[in-house]
Amino acid sequence: MGVEMRLTWVITLLGIPAALLAGVLFPFERNYYFISLVVVLLAMLPFFASFEGRKPQAREIVVVAVMTALAVSGRAAFFMIPQFKPGMAVVILSGVGLGRESGFVVGALTGFVSNFIFGQGPWTPWQMFAYGLSGFLAGVIFSGPAARNQGLGNLNIPVIIYGTLATFVIYGALVDTSSVLMWASDITWASISAIFISGLMFNALHAFASAVFLALLSTLVVEKLTRLKVRFGLFEPVP
Repeated sequence: MGVEMRLTWVITLLGIPAALLAGVLFPFERNYYFISLVVVLLAMLPFFASFEGRKPQAREIVVVAVMTALAVSGRAAFFMIPQFKPGMAVVILSGVGLGRESGFVVGALTGFVSNFIFGQGPWTPWQMFAYGLSGFLAGVIFSGPAARNQGLGNLNIPVIIYGTLATFVIYGALVDTSSVLMWASDITWASISAIFISGLMFNALHAFASAVFLALLSTLVVEKLTRLKVRFGLFEPVP
């Protein structure tokens, strides 16, 4: 495992969760802005570390920015329907099409930027991590040689299944956990169960939305991203 990959896993599984926990244990007024900034910076480290040994291209940053803008605008466009939004689908497709580091960056930025529309709060860093982790794991699972050899058409159903589960399990569990840590006055099994049970309907609707939008978008978006990568030599790993 290379240095860049080790850095990616350490930051994703240890660094960012530690920052989230610090935000809960050492609260101060509007600390979520500071924690959100820390999450963004940590998410950027593996992304820019992936440029090691090769010249970074401005096109790569532009593609990540465009995917983030699509996720944010998609989430905003469906503001009238709670939880039924395409943001997670776009984040997951970014991980599938661009790789794990890009998937995490798009996810983290989507959570942060879109909450300037939906409202910033202590939940923002947790949403950033939930989006980012879902995009990261999509890149881990579907961007490897074995997955690519299956062909884009054969990845459609697995991506939909993954997106549905990731939205319900990863995003839902992380956001519900943040609610337990931030709002429960006395953390007991009863309070934990109450919060998780109350979130089931919202998480199920969010997961259903991800499945719908992935079914509509996955083949088209991944084909476009793959074509960009091949044509311009983007996001190519160091030999």
